[in-house]
Amino acid sequence: MALDYADLMARRCRDRVTWGERDAMLYALGIGLGTDPTNERELRFVTEEDQRVFPTFAVVLGFAGGPLSNLEIDRRFQLHGEHAIELFGAIPPAGAVVSEGRMLGAWDKGPGKGAVFCQEKLLYLEGSDKPLARILTTAFGRAEGGFGGPREGQPPPHTVPDRLPDARIDIPTAGNQALIYRFSGDWNPLHVSPNFARSIGFERPILHGLCTFALTARAVLAAFAEGEPARLHAHQARFSAPVFPGETVSVDLWRDGDVVSFEARVTARNATVIRNGRAVIGEPLA
Repeated sequence: MALDYADLMARRCRDRVTWGERDAMLYALGIGLGTDPTNERELRFVTEEDQRVFPTFAVVLGFAGGPLSNLEIDRRFQLHGEHAIELFGAIPPAGAVVSEGRMLGAWDKGPGKGAVFCQEKLLYLEGSDKPLARILTTAFGRAEGGFGGPREGQPPPHTVPDRLPDARIDIPTAGNQALIYRFSGDWNPLHVSPNFARSIGFERPILHGLCTFALTARAVLAAFAEGEPARLHAHQARFSAPVFPGETVSVDLWRDGDVVSFEARVTARNATVIRNGRAVIGEPLA
């Protein structure tokens, strides 16, 4: 069925998500925190003593539902292109949010060239009229071009500085990391089933893109914010290649005031896995 641009842009969704302390801890374990039992900075995320919530946990709260989940497109040819979060407060260890979703844009690249779709979700702590977070999800549908949407107007990607990085952080991933991360809500068999992964062209299961997204946030905080989660105000990135569990992700970072640009590579394969990254750090969010 052909997409209708006017109908697509008019779509709205409203969802409610609850979580508890264990959900936040499990997410932190899934992004590789807590591997060193003597690292007190990381233990705050994976134990109940003075528990903190890692800021990219917002992607879990905004993962399910939304206009993109209801698009009548061929999921076999859908790719997760970009992701962005903007935070307005620290996420509590347990609670409930109401999310309000809408389409921000749909850009038609033409027949045989695919289409780009972007949705926005605003997350509100239940009972509050002030947003806790804003989440943008961009997807590329390789089989969806030619539906009549605009070809121009898509926001340009962030450009990283043309100079040597100011810092590099290497983050190893565990061989079973995808098996842990999936318990935060992404049950796609691509991340756990060797047979499924081979059936769509991968040699083995790949790590979740949003897990790699969180690894780059870990690097930003480690390099320029003393690991303080409440200092991350925004984080966005473009996915360019998969990471296989067990690989080491090397994150190059450039700081210009409160803006941190970044890209990530798996040096062993000479593969750039994250491009056009941009984070904003500042005073701790309350």
